[in-house]
Amino acid sequence: MATLKEFEEALRAHGMQMALTLLEQLRARDRATRTTRPARRVTGRKMTPELARAILDLHATTGMTQQEIAFKVGVNQGRVNEVIKRGKWLDGDPNAPEAQDRDRAMARMQGDSKPRSRPAAPRPRAAKPTATLPAQDVKPPAGKRPSSGGQLSFGDL
Repeated sequence: MATLKEFEEALRAHGMQMALTLLEQLRARDRATRTTRPARRVTGRKMTPELARAILDLHATTGMTQQEIAFKVGVNQGRVNEVIKRGKWLDGDPNAPEAQDRDRAMARMQGDSKPRSRPAAPRPRAAKPTATLPAQDVKPPAGKRPSSGGQLSFGDL
């Protein structure tokens, strides 16, 4: 498969000026309608239930992508995804996990030196007792020794 540049060189080599003119017109049209913009970092707006509802409304009523919605409302695409897929931020509960995470991040950004409470570490689960079966006497075939786990000895083969 040839690249576009190789294709253009082949057209030039064969003197196909009309095809080159057409190719240049297509390029100019593509440049004029190009919607890709350089990436930019969006400094997050504080997520609120009203903003979450606006995101859901834009998602439901327009054909915008999550990235386009994020640029329009001033949040990052991950937040838009959380609202659309998981229904986060729809209630105004300040004790919701996402609200607490947001507040801790804002405190870190402002250089707040107050101690942050960390969630308690999950306790290890106790092992479930397993039923043991009585040991059965299984004898190896005559002439062979029982092998240990995954090791082979010379007599095993």
